[in-house]
Amino acid sequence: MVKQKKYYVVWQGVTPGVYDNWADCKKQVDSFHDAKYKSFETIEEANEAFGKDYSEYIKRRPSNKDTFEKMMSSPSGTIPLKPINESLAVDAACSGNPGDMEYRGVYTATGEEIFRVGPMKKGTNNIGEFLALVHGLALLKQKGVNMPIYSDSRNAIAWVKKKKCKTLLERVPENEPIFELIARAEKWLEENNYSIPIYKWETSSWGEIPADFGRK
Repeated sequence: MVKQKKYYVVWQGVTPGVYDNWADCKKQVDSFHDAKYKSFETIEEANEAFGKDYSEYIKRRPSNKDTFEKMMSSPSGTIPLKPINESLAVDAACSGNPGDMEYRGVYTATGEEIFRVGPMKKGTNNIGEFLALVHGLALLKQKGVNMPIYSDSRNAIAWVKKKKCKTLLERVPENEPIFELIARAEKWLEENNYSIPIYKWETSSWGEIPADFGRK
């Protein structure tokens, strides 16, 4: 009997992500304190799970009603037909790697810009995506608004969940302001609880995220 292929989500491990074999997944979680991972039957389920919190997959199994509602909302049963309009979308841009980095947040329904930071010297796109998410979280919490935040960066979402910007960027005088923002962002994540959902923007289904800088 042919063994059914599985896909593995690592929420917390050496390198968070989606893996298509156990050997690669095992490398991420072996000897890693409090590793969080789970197997899924399809790549679609795994990708969806990686964009959500691990706790959603250990609290309960989906009921028949949950499954039915999900299937009705999406042809594939995994990605909603459209994003939530009442939400904040964030994105970053960087001219080079490293290069001049900036990020912003916009209201998804209208594209109205809510905040914008940069450009800042010798940054990276991943750092900008991370800072944009934390900026959005802090702003929404300060305003008492509990709308979701969308990001198209799996890395940034994973970093926020781990409360750590896992960049390998060299710290030099030119990008000191960026590292100061990173330190503030990590401090905010450590000191604050929030119930604001963070969702992965599904570019392949919905097009470019509304906060996109349009420089591709």
